[in-house]
Amino acid sequence: MKDNTLIIIQDFIDDYPIMDYLEEKLELIIEEMTGKIKQGGQILVCGNGGSSSDSEHIVGEFLKEFYIRRPLNKDFKEKYLEYFPEDDSKDILKNLQEGIPAISLVSQTGFLSAYGNDVSFDMAYAQQVYVYGKEHDIFIGLSTSGNSTNVYNAAKVAKVKGLFVISLTGETGGKLNEVSDVLLNAPSQETFKVQEYHLPLYHLICRAVEYEMFGEEK
Repeated sequence: MKDNTLIIIQDFIDDYPIMDYLEEKLELIIEEMTGKIKQGGQILVCGNGGSSSDSEHIVGEFLKEFYIRRPLNKDFKEKYLEYFPEDDSKDILKNLQEGIPAISLVSQTGFLSAYGNDVSFDMAYAQQVYVYGKEHDIFIGLSTSGNSTNVYNAAKVAKVKGLFVISLTGETGGKLNEVSDVLLNAPSQETFKVQEYHLPLYHLICRAVEYEMFGEEK
């Protein structure tokens, strides 16, 4: 792990000492996620209500620059210019950024409404994980109680398919504690407080993984 990534983690612990018990888990998550992304893995994220908004937020941070610059791949730039040497290439290449592949399962409203109506809302995320999930992928499930049935079912399918399962929950972890490779249980059982703790937790993960992927040591 890069020195600056360790500093990012320590800054989080300094800012949120109430969650210092998660330090080793966070280091493990960052190492595992970085390794799997480098091997071609993608991130699948889901939750309900406020946690569905968090899912969209997480994916947004992964797909584009979050905290540092992500220079475009040199080979892609050269190949693009071979294909399109005389159009508006400079503007296009200037605006493209490297990203970390991530999918918010909550955003596919056509599928979710059809599957929920025809089959089961409780199995909708599980169906997406079954179809999308592959070796080296990462599943992130958010549930303040840890007992959201559709997130739990998706986590079980992810586990069977060999995905690395991360859960963000409240204090007890609920049912997700049973199937998670790493459980990040915020120190509260009140929904709004759990969600408030989840924000800095996933911002830390996004920032640290970004730095591991694209950052340079000074």
